[in-house]
Amino acid sequence: MSDVRLSGLLVCAGEREARAIEEHLAQHVALTRAEPGCLAFDVTATADPLVWRVDERFRDETAFAAHQARTAASTWARATAGIERRYTVHRLDNDGGTPGTPKARRR
Repeated sequence: MSDVRLSGLLVCAGEREARAIEEHLAQHVALTRAEPGCLAFDVTATADPLVWRVDERFRDETAFAAHQARTAASTWARATAGIERRYTVHRLDNDGGTPGTPKARRR
């Protein structure tokens, strides 16, 4: 079994997209942190008001997949659908071994 970690950026095209993040982020974070298998979930503003840092960690692939499914059907997904995502997903052995091959994901 291996941890799954996603890291990267949400990159807004303008103030309207940044407002959508600000409006919906607290609920998205609370719902995600309450999911079984969520070990860490942080979305933080950067020095650039249009860019947000995303760091996620899930217990295993099953927990990560459940998160992806829940998120896809959420208010967050609808409100932020047009926002660029620059994510990399890593799968790490629980024994601290080397990470698997990262998979870049853009939307």
